[in-house]
Amino acid sequence: DSLLQESGSIAMVKIKNKGKRPQGKDGHKNTQAMQFNHALGQHILKNPLIVQALVEKSALRNTDTVLEIGPGTGNMTVKMLDKVKKVIACELDPRMVAELQKRVQGTHWQSKLTMMVGDVIKTELPFFDVCVANVPYQISSPLVFKLLLHRPFFRCAVLMFQREFAQRLVAQPGDKLYCRLSINTQLLARVDHLMKVGKNNFRPPPKVESSVVRIEPRNPPPPINFQEWDGLTRVCFVRKNKTLSASFKSTGVLLMMEKNYKVQCSLAGRPVPDGFNIKEEVDKVLTSIEFNEKRARIMDIDDFMKLLHAFNKAGIHFS
Repeated sequence: DSLLQESGSIAMVKIKNKGKRPQGKDGHKNTQAMQFNHALGQHILKNPLIVQALVEKSALRNTDTVLEIGPGTGNMTVKMLDKVKKVIACELDPRMVAELQKRVQGTHWQSKLTMMVGDVIKTELPFFDVCVANVPYQISSPLVFKLLLHRPFFRCAVLMFQREFAQRLVAQPGDKLYCRLSINTQLLARVDHLMKVGKNNFRPPPKVESSVVRIEPRNPPPPINFQEWDGLTRVCFVRKNKTLSASFKSTGVLLMMEKNYKVQCSLAGRPVPDGFNIKEEVDKVLTSIEFNEKRARIMDIDDFMKLLHAFNKAGIHFS
């Protein structure tokens, strides 16, 4: 077992033998592998070469505070503790927390490790320089935006995702996987695909392949209201192959825009103009920048900025 641990493989923990009491500290019969919780998306990275590569690609400095999300049994944690000032590990599963604490207990790492127990999405994040995570697929999207809207800015995040999610993050206009996730992420950050990781590098192996992505927040951020940008891209990407003219003709969208327009008028203390027709206003905006026939699937960040600016200039908002 010590060999397994040293090789960066899974740390072993107690599980009761059938009908027998587990043996004491000196016994060796209580060391079956931990049962992993599929509902939490638990897949522990067991290949020490991949663990090492992730740590290297994070370009850690000895003054860094690292946020590690889902440390599991701590294979990557202990590698990082050697290189940085502090690791804050956020873990939902109390068994994993106990395992990691046991692993650093009485070592020179103990004082450098802080554990946060709970759901990272619902937790207020502390200050950190770098984030490293093997991300459970259920929280991929909310985690990306929680990180990108976090202040103060961090330097970079090196994150392991399911392959298709990673491809969506880096997709360019015109790519098959280009979507709202692509444009919203790329507005706020520079995103690079670093490497592919096969499913056999995990225990238990997940059903799909994985990829590692580096995310560097744009600092300073673009001078844009993200809630409003998100509202606009939400409308445009409902059917990304439709023309904008068609996307903005749906009744629900027009009602939302009309309501926002009236709220803006009342906030500014001006009456809604007589004969105001939201459909005509939208048409005017799209025609003014010649975007009637544009389709979201081939529009880049500059195109969406131009579109949002044109709507805002006409007093039409999306949040």
